[in-house]
Amino acid sequence: MGKSTLFKVITKQEILIANYPFATIDPNVGVVPVPDERLAKLTEISKSKKTVPAVVEFYDIAGLVKGANEGAGLGNQFLSHIRECKAIVHVVRCFKDGDIIHIEGKTDPLRDIEIIELELALKDLDTVKKRIGKFESEIKAGDKHALENKRVLTEVEEKLQSGKLIQEYADLLIMKEIQLLMSKKQLFLLNGSREDVPPEVFSKIKELGGDYIISDLALAENIDELIKKAYEILDLISFFTTGEDETRAWTIQRGAKAPEAAGTIHTDFEHKFIRAETVSYENLVASGGWSQAKQKGKLRLEGKEYVVQDGDVMVIRHG
Repeated sequence: MGKSTLFKVITKQEILIANYPFATIDPNVGVVPVPDERLAKLTEISKSKKTVPAVVEFYDIAGLVKGANEGAGLGNQFLSHIRECKAIVHVVRCFKDGDIIHIEGKTDPLRDIEIIELELALKDLDTVKKRIGKFESEIKAGDKHALENKRVLTEVEEKLQSGKLIQEYADLLIMKEIQLLMSKKQLFLLNGSREDVPPEVFSKIKELGGDYIISDLALAENIDELIKKAYEILDLISFFTTGEDETRAWTIQRGAKAPEAAGTIHTDFEHKFIRAETVSYENLVASGGWSQAKQKGKLRLEGKEYVVQDGDVMVIRHG
């Protein structure tokens, strides 16, 4: 199973799948529910009429080739698609099958990873060098922000030249502005069995600071694992609202405070937030319901500084 077949299985969309390079010209886009067994239990307890899961958006783009940073294989177009994403899932072919074409002639997962990382780094270096050049003229004009941004990008340039990821800089304003490819979280989906994966591949992924899944993509349970792992590497968590009308998982960034979480339900709730009645999923289930959890003292009243935890079940009170 290749990356486009994987995309079809995950999203249940009909897309072009072909045994030749660059079959995917325009990116395929799919919104995928995040598997979460907690939703079914909350729906059961609340006797909800509707259940709404959290979702992750996947983009399927054509595979990159050597020279992509200079436009080979429509590389510039494909790299621009990656720039718009928050994380990168590399589908790395590890299985051996002579009937399925490999653009480099034979299967070599380490070589393929190194090609992709080099192309991403070279494209980023080009972006960084151009931006540093602009900052130099702004520095001459007395812009203090440009001086600090040049310092940061000079550090980034050195890291890129040594082939390292630059995720520690990802939250800086200048990095969000230029959206460097090597600053994004990376997940390597090693397509094959463990026996198909050379030991040096694991060493390379560790060196890059990425994460991986070894997956026989023909197995449905591996698809669920991939979706959950994508949610995890994006540093996302879910909190829940539940009642007779609906049980829903809401997506927030790990570390978000209660007002921000309230804002995902409705934008007005963030500004008009008063408090959040909160109980953990485990305590709610163990108690047998919201009222029972309240009677047992498991319900908490959380204010504006409360950092929402994965699995919190919440009722937002607002003005």
